[in-house]
Amino acid sequence: MPGFPPGPVTSRVLEGTAMAAAPHPSTHLQQHLEQSPEQRRAADIIHLLMLYRPLLDAFIIDFFTEGLWAQLPPAWQPALASATPVQLAGLLGGCGGPRAAWPLSLLAFAAAARALAFPRGRPGGSPRPPCQSSHLHPLLRRHVKPKKQHEIQRLSKLLLRLSQATGCERVVDIGAGQGHLSRFLAFGLGMSVTAVDGDGRLVSLAERFDQELLRELGKTRGLGHKKNPSHPLTPRAPQHIAGHLDPAAPWGEFLLPPNPPGPSPAARNPLGGPGGSEDGGQVLVTGLHACGDLSPALLCHFARSPAVVAVALVGCCYMKLSTAPQSPGCPLGYPLSTSVAALPGHQLSYRAREAACHALEEFEGRLRGGSRHLRAHCYRATLESLICTIDPSKRHLGLQPGRKAHALSFPQYAHLGLPLAGLDPARVPLDSEAVGAMLEQQHKVVAFCTLVQLLAPAVETLILLDRLLYLREQGFHCALVPLFNPQFSPRNLVLVGARTPLATVLAGLDKDSEDRDSSEDRHSSKDEVLGEAESPREGQSPHSPGHRPQ
Repeated sequence: MPGFPPGPVTSRVLEGTAMAAAPHPSTHLQQHLEQSPEQRRAADIIHLLMLYRPLLDAFIIDFFTEGLWAQLPPAWQPALASATPVQLAGLLGGCGGPRAAWPLSLLAFAAAARALAFPRGRPGGSPRPPCQSSHLHPLLRRHVKPKKQHEIQRLSKLLLRLSQATGCERVVDIGAGQGHLSRFLAFGLGMSVTAVDGDGRLVSLAERFDQELLRELGKTRGLGHKKNPSHPLTPRAPQHIAGHLDPAAPWGEFLLPPNPPGPSPAARNPLGGPGGSEDGGQVLVTGLHACGDLSPALLCHFARSPAVVAVALVGCCYMKLSTAPQSPGCPLGYPLSTSVAALPGHQLSYRAREAACHALEEFEGRLRGGSRHLRAHCYRATLESLICTIDPSKRHLGLQPGRKAHALSFPQYAHLGLPLAGLDPARVPLDSEAVGAMLEQQHKVVAFCTLVQLLAPAVETLILLDRLLYLREQGFHCALVPLFNPQFSPRNLVLVGARTPLATVLAGLDKDSEDRDSSEDRHSSKDEVLGEAESPREGQSPHSPGHRPQ
């Protein structure tokens, strides 16, 4: 990894965050001022990432093999080496921590990274969701993990608002998986839902879950559960389609056969037909954690399909985004907008996009709690050093010695990991002084991880800004909303796009976290109240009601 560029770090960071105040030639200054706030933020993020690209592109497992610690700015090293985990958590979260004395250049770097990232909502409360959501009918909780219950309940409220604002009651759920969101929209809210997934096996499983629910409804005659009899379920199952998106196809032909195929044949295209869906109607499109290129493909189909009146999208797995030209007609996963594509240095490496998937709040919680999970980073870096010393060709094999590595001693960990690389643990000196010296640097490895975690939200913001700007360039109203509690749903920013203004849809959404049906519900859902999303800020809502962004 090349070292950081020469020169005072403070001046470089402040220059990267000065925005319009930075000294530009008059022509460039005028162009800068004419940009939208979102375009300026994207440019500023890219400026910051260019300054610290070596840090962002580094693999933690190369900490020892490439001497990553020595490549940090010299002024930072003593303070980071002596910092406690709680102090590192303070740096990550925006407060200095107990008796922390950080170099001004490091503080400037951290402040710039935090300022340029979108607000993620107030994490607060327990890092885990309640065991069961009292806001979902018991039949809709079956097979659904608590995290997913929280997400489908919140996203469904947003979709219901979009439905009310647009007068459209039909939803197409792309990447529906086992159909949990679709099932809640159909049975719980009575909406007409088409669920699409590229895995035929998941489609079959979703249909089986639907049939289970219908049988239970038949037994209870569709009555609501005891605590909430005013909200009975409707016997209206979603329609399931096996097929995956073809990003290069026109909107009327966007489905390809599933892989692997399921027992049911692929149904007709839910967006087919002249000017609308199968019967000429309009639809809302949603995707809950649409992986990799599925998210940009979905946005492109929204932009060119007159059938789709609005979209609500939560992305994930940014490292799977395509960044090099694909087959003709296929859009890049990143960058999607002409605004970001025109900015020098906009490129994001695989490592940078992978970092954007990190769970910042979880890492900060581990720092504050002194979690043993933190030792796994040092274990893996030490193991990588041993492997590369024996056989450099086995570098970066993607080994996963176990999910509970933190609970093991390093010799135990190595005895699991070395065979995965085709090496005999008995021939590796696991008790050598060199191994001991590396393990004693765990605090430095954790500090380096903290710096990467600081940049990760800015990278995610840039990727989501690119998508928002793409929709703006197509003339749509759009916004980014922190809808889920980031403590247990790290990918919590929802991109909303519509052909009509969104002000009514978004008004008060941050305060409409979870409806309270009783004092018991209020008590049991306290964590979710503390996790209410922040109001949309600059770049996260339409400029004004009725204004169509250019």
